[in-house]
Amino acid sequence: MNGTTFFDHFDYFDKADPSSGNVVYLSSAQAAYSNLTYAGENSAILRVDDTSTGITDRNSIRITSKNQWNNGLFVFDVIHSPYGCGTWPAVWLSDPNNWPEHGEIDVIEAVEQGNKGNQMTLHTSKGCTMKTKRKETGTVHSTNCWNSTNENEGCGVFGPKSSYGAALNEAGGALFAMELRDAGIRMWTFSRSDPPSDLVSTNDSSPDPSQWGTPVADFPSTDCDISSHFKNQSIIANIDLCGSWAGSTSVYSTEYGCPGTCADLVKNNATAFENAYWEFGSFRVWTAS
Repeated sequence: MNGTTFFDHFDYFDKADPSSGNVVYLSSAQAAYSNLTYAGENSAILRVDDTSTGITDRNSIRITSKNQWNNGLFVFDVIHSPYGCGTWPAVWLSDPNNWPEHGEIDVIEAVEQGNKGNQMTLHTSKGCTMKTKRKETGTVHSTNCWNSTNENEGCGVFGPKSSYGAALNEAGGALFAMELRDAGIRMWTFSRSDPPSDLVSTNDSSPDPSQWGTPVADFPSTDCDISSHFKNQSIIANIDLCGSWAGSTSVYSTEYGCPGTCADLVKNNATAFENAYWEFGSFRVWTAS
């Protein structure tokens, strides 16, 4: 998935936001008319409206891949990550028609300025925990993946502060890799300047994650039957605004020190969203033979 046909691999979600955000997700035709998605030879852009004022909800984009997978190696080339007060961007996988029964894998996610780093999280039905000792470089945030625990907190791992937002963008972005297999789910982040050689190779052979070193996040099957909790995974990329996480007063105001209320920012301050865009070099997927 790259080049000028990048968006041909996706459907546009244009229904009400399930996360109660102050956002209007546009159809493909509306997105093209508003210039909120476009693709060239080298990258694809997905962005938030940064010109309108005096509105209730702000236009944005949410796309879902037409293909679904039960296993595979997924590599997301991110050139620019969205950030700024009121934003809640993510690149994630889920079965939109069977949540949480078929699980959710958040590969890239942050809120507001994103300066606390990328948060990688699993959300599942009951019976999936990550309390076992794991081999990972990230910082464990929570260990119960069941969506009914702590208001759907999920089981999360934080990457370094440099793994999202302005710091990531200034470094030229990164490659985010996620391996989904019955033995577990693992995630890596590779800098633009030092990716594994098999991720920049021009041949068609599958990369070998066993040569990549310790992942940032490791979600083994020890206390979670991965194959039963994660099925029919579609790739989803979106930029939500406010909503149940970024719009929470405890997060928006207290934790991140953003001005006023999230809803007022969305309504009146278009320039606050000038950095609220994804720029992707490519999405690549390899599946087990």
